[in-house]
Amino acid sequence: MVASLQWGRPVASGHEAVQIGPMRLAGNFERASPSAGVVVFAHGSGSSRLSPRNRYVAEVLHGHGLGTLLFDLLTDAESIDRRLVFDIPLLAERLEQALDWLGSRQESGRPRVGLFGASTGAAAALCAAAERPAEVAAVVSRGGRPDLAGAALGHVEAPTLLIVGALDAEVLELNREAARRMHCKTQLEIVPGATHLFEEPGALDAVANLAGAWFAHHLAAAEGP
Repeated sequence: MVASLQWGRPVASGHEAVQIGPMRLAGNFERASPSAGVVVFAHGSGSSRLSPRNRYVAEVLHGHGLGTLLFDLLTDAESIDRRLVFDIPLLAERLEQALDWLGSRQESGRPRVGLFGASTGAAAALCAAAERPAEVAAVVSRGGRPDLAGAALGHVEAPTLLIVGALDAEVLELNREAARRMHCKTQLEIVPGATHLFEEPGALDAVANLAGAWFAHHLAAAEGP
């Protein structure tokens, strides 16, 4: 499958695609200044790069001066196979390949990268972070399933923020247990009155602001002297 990659406001419009092995996957890349970090989004099962919640968070991150890459982790044909939708190792590998593609787009070398994962995408993000400790500077999970990352949790080095709705009881407990298994800097933020999709008034604003502050701080710290 080939689809266009739409560039955002900071650069001229163009049409490309995220190269993942022999495939090209549809995506939306908004690049900030060359010195800014980039946050790569990993959507959850049943979602895509067009997720309105992730797109809203991306807009807030742009306000922090960060670039963003939202892309489809699977082709249209693959996305109808429920086994692939929940294949965390496959999704993590796609994220890693997206990091390689992103690095190839930068004239000054690989950018400082953060990963933002939602639902099952959070597990894929954590697995990718565990495999690429030198490249991933921070991770944020929104209503995620970090437990699905399995043994990779203990190998994540990037500072990780887990955001969960207070009323999402089962996922909240899974995140608490995952945090106990992680050895990196880990912070659990509970959004009052929010359910799994953060559809309540102000809930997604809280997610976006928490993520923006986390990435702005840790991607800047990753720049070094």
